[in-house]
Amino acid sequence: MKTRVWVVDNIVDKRQVYPQIREAVEWLRAGEVIAFPTETVYGLGADAANTAAVEKIFAAKGRPSDNPLIVHVAHIAQAEAVAASIPTVAKTLMERFWPGPLTLVLPKRAGAVSERVTAGLPTVAVRMPDHPLALALIEASGLALAAPSANRSGRPSPTTAAHVLADLDGRIAGVIDGGPTGVGVESTVLDCSGDVPTILRPGGVTKEALIEAIGRVEEAAAVDDEAAPKAPGMKYTHYAPKAPLWIVAGPPAFLQRLVDESRAEGKTVGVLTTEENRDQYAADVVLPCGMRQALETVASRLYDTLRRFDETNVDLIYSEAFPEEGIGAAIMNRLRKAAGGRVISEQRK
Repeated sequence: MKTRVWVVDNIVDKRQVYPQIREAVEWLRAGEVIAFPTETVYGLGADAANTAAVEKIFAAKGRPSDNPLIVHVAHIAQAEAVAASIPTVAKTLMERFWPGPLTLVLPKRAGAVSERVTAGLPTVAVRMPDHPLALALIEASGLALAAPSANRSGRPSPTTAAHVLADLDGRIAGVIDGGPTGVGVESTVLDCSGDVPTILRPGGVTKEALIEAIGRVEEAAAVDDEAAPKAPGMKYTHYAPKAPLWIVAGPPAFLQRLVDESRAEGKTVGVLTTEENRDQYAADVVLPCGMRQALETVASRLYDTLRRFDETNVDLIYSEAFPEEGIGAAIMNRLRKAAGGRVISEQRK
């Protein structure tokens, strides 16, 4: 099956049904999967109530079956239709952060979505994306869309339609090309089904912003290999480039020493750095990923930079570490997943 590409520019009104969106909606209603941009990354959408359609998401991505999917909605009524109840704290967060990069885990309404969406869990993850094209697609379809990132499982998430096609061309029905996404890392996932709201995955809404909005917020412990993850991104290696990635906790001089040692062994070495530090490294490939003084630019460019390394012949990649306040927590979460937990500290070397 050849993947269709619909280019849609300058979407400003989610209520307007553009011809490209109308055609994409027909495919969604026919049980196919369609990739579309959100403010975070491109998502791979299918009717959340249609098990056969949801199965196509897992098949296209090669996604583990115990990894739940996030349901995307265009208005609160759709969230109320898939959730058995919406706690007061979740309503407060919806008013504050929706539409936006915040996913809320809620008690699920029986039969509202496919069991494949929730991986058999008693909860459902829901968010309202802050992108006019995504909202227009959901609104026009009348469907709640299950939509993980539109990439092969384990690969860096896509922030352009070209990234989607690089991974999924011929595996999905179509992709709506709305240009590059903005935030660049996926949504924050917050579990609101228990006594204390708990961050299952850091993302575009920071822990600090959540605390300001609702007070106490906890962070979930790591999920072991045997446990079922309650949200995407809690288990497995994600976001990984083709070459092995190592996070380096230390100053540029220490990272450069590692580069020199690896090159002396005959290896071709890449360095993921920032605009401020790019001139401090002598390596085979040096790619800046935003500015350290503006970490939102690092988040926006992270996945694109990891994919750019795939276009080189590097044998391994060393990445600088980043502060873990604000959006930095999401950046480091994604880097650790991409590195499979490999961190080299100057103190341990």
